[in-house]
Amino acid sequence: MMEAYQAYTDYHGMMELTEALIVEACKDINEGNTVIEFQGTKIDLTPPFARITMSDAVAKYSGVDFSAIDDAETARKIGRERGLEGIENHMGIGDVLELFFDAFVEPELIQPTFILDYPIEISPLTKKKTGKPGLTERFELFIYGSEFGNAYSELNDPLDQAERFRAQMDKRAAGDDEAHVQDDDFVEALSYGMPPTGGLGIGIDRLVMLLTDNPSIRDVLLFPTMKPL
Repeated sequence: MMEAYQAYTDYHGMMELTEALIVEACKDINEGNTVIEFQGTKIDLTPPFARITMSDAVAKYSGVDFSAIDDAETARKIGRERGLEGIENHMGIGDVLELFFDAFVEPELIQPTFILDYPIEISPLTKKKTGKPGLTERFELFIYGSEFGNAYSELNDPLDQAERFRAQMDKRAAGDDEAHVQDDDFVEALSYGMPPTGGLGIGIDRLVMLLTDNPSIRDVLLFPTMKPL
């Protein structure tokens, strides 16, 4: 994993950094070309990568428009009608949107695509999107149906962060084991001041697999092959 923070930028700046890093790495090992082949499929890494919001992507591939859904009960009902597994009564609209994305959208994202504006329910450390209180300034990069990077405009408001942690603890109490735990030290640190910041994480193992046409992670990591037979 490669992670980075950059002060005085946001998730748009992180998109530019992610795209540039992947494109230049591809050119360096591919004689300047940005079109590669992975497991018999042509992947075009020529910038700019496609960009689409999570809600628009779900509408495109599932036919369900979450912008028209204004309560969690309706979202859960529609999800159950579409046969989605894992829907629980504590889930909000954003949680169900993520399940739709995983089921209907992710397998379709073969060419590099930035998925933007994740729901607040699944982005507890991310700044809210201006004018869209239920969404956040977050993206993930998908190539060949897999996630390659996750980034966002870091939440630097200590009051908002404390409220998010409380909401996450409520979800945990309702049975969501993946909800973020309370972190009072982090909130205290934010209270001393943090500039607008972009944060980024890229899965280097998956990137090496892609650029070298290796389907198995064992072929790109050293430590599994060092274990005794």
